[in-house]
Order: sequence, then structure tokens, then C-alpha cells
Amino acid sequence: MGDGVPFLNLAEIEAAARERLTALAYEYYVGGANDEVTLRENRSAFEQLALRYRVLVDVRQRSTRTTVLGEPVAFPVLVAPTAFQRLACDAGEVATARAAAAAGTVMILSTASTCPIEDVGAVGGRLWFQLYVYTDRGLTQALVERAEACGMQAIVLTVDAPVLGRRERDLRNRFHLPDGVRLANVPSSGSVPMPTGHGQSGLANHFASGIEAGLTWRDVEWLRSITRLPVLIKGIVRGDDAARAVEHGAAGVIVSNHGGRQLDTAIASVRALPEVAEAIDGRAEVLLDGGVRRGTDVIKAIALGARAVLVGRPVVWGLAADGESGARRVLELLHAEVDLAMALCGCASVTDITRDLVV
Repeated sequence: MGDGVPFLNLAEIEAAARERLTALAYEYYVGGANDEVTLRENRSAFEQLALRYRVLVDVRQRSTRTTVLGEPVAFPVLVAPTAFQRLACDAGEVATARAAAAAGTVMILSTASTCPIEDVGAVGGRLWFQLYVYTDRGLTQALVERAEACGMQAIVLTVDAPVLGRRERDLRNRFHLPDGVRLANVPSSGSVPMPTGHGQSGLANHFASGIEAGLTWRDVEWLRSITRLPVLIKGIVRGDDAARAVEHGAAGVIVSNHGGRQLDTAIASVRALPEVAEAIDGRAEVLLDGGVRRGTDVIKAIALGARAVLVGRPVVWGLAADGESGARRVLELLHAEVDLAMALCGCASVTDITRDLVV
């Protein structure tokens, strides 16, 4: 780790990762859609929120523990679904699952995993499965059934990508998966080859040929009918859509703009959070991803109505910088920063993180 010196923050881990990754892989992970306005806004929106901390509170004994879907986690940070993790290190999603288990939190496995569901499930720990709905509904149902059989505890349906956003870095680099790296859970179309034309992306071609662009609320009901697992809806940024999710039986919603990778100039996740939390009104759990890089970001999101947050890119930076140990370091840093921020905000427990802390 940095010539024997432990990384002090997530930015240092990203810098180390950039040195180790190929340009194609780094730009795939780091990039957003079009002019990357939303990508930047996800960060700047957190930075523009201020904390009004409490003083003269006894914080000698603190607990960062909370629950998500009724299950305990060591701190309110989960690992977001992130594709193609074997571009970062050979062990890929298996290493991430081990890191999340060691940290006492949930890992959400992407449909676009480069390790089989079964291999990740064998790690144990708390695992959820993120689902893209393919036009081949048989394939989609098989993915859900495999996830359930492997011990995944929830299905996370991504709804903000009926088509892939225009990611110009990937178009410029003609994004593709190198030899030996495949979509491990989609055998019929597991390869993402180099596109034949310039200004194309292998991932965009895969999406266009296989992902269902006609998804509607009826498909949420269909998904719930084929699994016993709770279903969360990922990609919500509006109160009315959040209310519909609850009406259609969602156990939770994830406020997300896909890390700024879909609709550019979309609202920053943390700006969308209060309206969504108000619309949900405790009827389901609210999570958030997009732009979380510090423990103070976690405090702000919880204060504004989130049960917990998800982090994606930072975990991949950890994998690239130092494999499983690097991913663990990311989660350790965030855990320590959450604990420190709670102490300095006058919060002895997560339930003490209330709306009045943020302006």
C-alpha cells in the first residue's frame, strides 16, 4: 500500500489505482455520460451541504451499527453493484465479497459480474443481487433463481438504464473486455468484444442487443412473482416514482442516477433524497448511492432520510490498488470516518443522526 504506508483516504487509493489500471479500464470505471455534469454534481452536492454539529454530548461510547432490511450491518455503508471487477484484479467480485464480509456489511453483486454467482455466493456474508432484465425473460428468471439458490438475500432491480447512456470515454476507447474476462453469468452472450467500428462501445452494443428497453411497473410485479426475496428498485430520483415503487411491493428504493453514467444533467442523488424519503414515509427502506467519498457524506445522507449508502467506484479503486486488502482498506477508512464524524456531530448512535444536523 503506497510503498508500505497505508492509504489515508479514498482519493489516495484512486490515485494508486489509476497507476495500476489500463487506460481502458480506468476510464470505464471513472467516466460518466456526455459532459459528466451529473458525475461532478454527485460530489459537489455533498460538499455544498453543511453540518450543524451538537456539542457537550457524551460520545465516549459510540455504535455505528444499524440494520438494512432488518439485517444487522456494522456501519451504514454497503458495496454498490459494479460491473467487470476482474478488470481491477484477477479475483474480481470474489475479492469484493470477502472484503464486504470482513467489514460486516452487504455486497450487491452486479448482473455484469465477471465471476459466477455461485463463486461469489460461496464466500458467504450478506449478499444481494442486482438485476438487469434481458429481453430473454427465461435468462432473466434463471439469473434470479441462481441468485436465490446461492444465498443472495435481496434482488436489486436497476430501472434507470432502459438504454445505455452515452459514455464518450468508452466510445473513444472502443471499450471491450480483454481475453479471459467475460460476463460470467450470461453464457449466451458473455463476451463483450471490441466493436468493429470507431466511436462504438462493446458494452453499448451488448445493451442494445440484449437488455429490455420496454420495462414498466408491470415487470416489477412479474419479478416479485418469481422470487421469494425482497425486491429493491434502484435508480429512483422522484417522489412519485418512489411512491409507485412502494405501491408495487418494493421493500426499498435506492436513490441513484447510476453514478452519473446514464442521463447527464440529471439531479444529484443527495439532492433527490429528501423528496424520495418524504414520499416513502417509512413504508420501505431508502438507500442512496452517488458521490459518497467521506464519512461526513454518510452522515449527511442519513440525516436527509437514507437508511444507508452504497459505494461503488471506491471499492474498485481498492481492488486495483491492492486486491482484496485494498477493498477492505476502503471500507475500513469509511467505517472509521463515519465513527469520527458521528463523535464530532454529537451522535452516539446512528439513530442520533437527525435532519437538523444538515443545512
